[in-house]
Amino acid sequence: MTMTDPIADMLTRIRNGNTVNRKAVLVPASKLKAGIAAALKREGFIKDFTVVPGHVQGNIEITLKYGSDGEKVINEIQRVSKPSCRVYRGAKEIKKVLNGFGAEIYSTTSGVLSDRECRDKKIGGEVLLTVK
Repeated sequence: MTMTDPIADMLTRIRNGNTVNRKAVLVPASKLKAGIAAALKREGFIKDFTVVPGHVQGNIEITLKYGSDGEKVINEIQRVSKPSCRVYRGAKEIKKVLNGFGAEIYSTTSGVLSDRECRDKKIGGEVLLTVK
């Protein structure tokens, strides 16, 4: 069976690992997924990520982040733009998520950026996901 939405698969793996308090999750690698992982790290939602080379495409190992008492840093992570319905926002339409406590991740001409980085650079793009 072919996977129609690899980003949704990545988010599901993060969501499932987070639910059972996993230390890390493995995701099949791609440049876009590595960009999403980097944006999540910059925004403080994951501890770290590493690209593990493999026989075909390799994997990305995402180290999940928890608070000092084991509370989850990622409470909700959702796909916004789907293969069947793409969602785009211009620079002026990008608003804060949860007054800055959440983030939206965008695919832009300058790479994969968070909503904060998009506002700073004054560029819009495709809304990939929302994390709270």
